[in-house]
Amino acid sequence: MDQDIEFRYDTQLLIDGEDLDEDEVADYFTSHFDGDCLLAVGGDGDPIKIHFHTNEPWKVLEYCRSLGEIYDIVVEDMIRQARGEKG
Repeated sequence: MDQDIEFRYDTQLLIDGEDLDEDEVADYFTSHFDGDCLLAVGGDGDPIKIHFHTNEPWKVLEYCRSLGEIYDIVVEDMIRQARGEKG
């Protein structure tokens, strides 16, 4: 069952910064990070909500922090969840 999950960590957060563009953020993710299930929604003065499955959530957090303030951060281990354990 564990091998069915290619990208282990479900990483979610909000980014609050100046002149954020969701398309630019999404493009950076797709060209710099391995993962799937990317959602980057918001911008135009509102925070950008990020949802991304990856094996290196710390890299995602580091990049997002470079864009502005990050908060409501959740990193869940989907392999643990698949085993019925707390993620």
